[in-house]
Amino acid sequence: MKAQPIVAIKNISMKYQSPEGEIAALENVSLDIAEGEFISIVGPSGCGKSTLLNIIAGLITPSAGEVKIKNQVVNGPTGMVGYMPQRDQLFEWRNIWKNVILGLEIQKKLTEENLQFAEQLLKNYGLVEFKHKFPSQLSGGMRQRVALIRTLATKPDILLLDEAFSALDYQTRLVVSDEVKQILVKEHKTAILVTHDLAEAISMADRVVVFTSRPGTVKNIYTIKLTCASKTPLGCREAPEFREYFNKIWKELGVRV
Repeated sequence: MKAQPIVAIKNISMKYQSPEGEIAALENVSLDIAEGEFISIVGPSGCGKSTLLNIIAGLITPSAGEVKIKNQVVNGPTGMVGYMPQRDQLFEWRNIWKNVILGLEIQKKLTEENLQFAEQLLKNYGLVEFKHKFPSQLSGGMRQRVALIRTLATKPDILLLDEAFSALDYQTRLVVSDEVKQILVKEHKTAILVTHDLAEAISMADRVVVFTSRPGTVKNIYTIKLTCASKTPLGCREAPEFREYFNKIWKELGVRV
């Protein structure tokens, strides 16, 4: 018997009103995501990738279709979803500890158990000695780790990563994507990444979902199987199959190789 998906996206369409008239952002998008799976979504600019993340998070309501998380229909923001946007959005006037527990404050979950869990996350990922520092005193990579820990502290079932590493320089981006993937695997989290970086999408994901141009719909799905000694995103780029996936998906996106 097939396991129930943790995220079930069924026939999602999204239309916006603009001064020029109605704009279709998404059309009939369906996708099932298994618990613990890492999904990357790629596609042309403006094809509705981030819109889909906002729908999954319950931040906007689709024009048609529905999203279920753990068999519950998403009708608004839910604690089951954690969202990491492009910028780390740390508050500069709050120290690292106060930033980490911000989500718990907002959700009114400042219990002793949750505070201990947040403290343990800082210890696990090498940031506890910086808990009284301020964001301006940290590197870009460390700030992104803090943002991830802040998200994990609320114990979401799903993590949505919207271009979460694109504000970092290339070298830091490689290191941080490696760190984030290892943390998500260790914490047994399900994740959906939207990215324009095809190498990042392939090296981090179990499956890569390719969208068409607007209105975005699922054009193809690639199950990623790489033979590499190290299963980190950096290690996966050394796999012999990596370039083959890269070239195939590059062509799907309509770019000559």
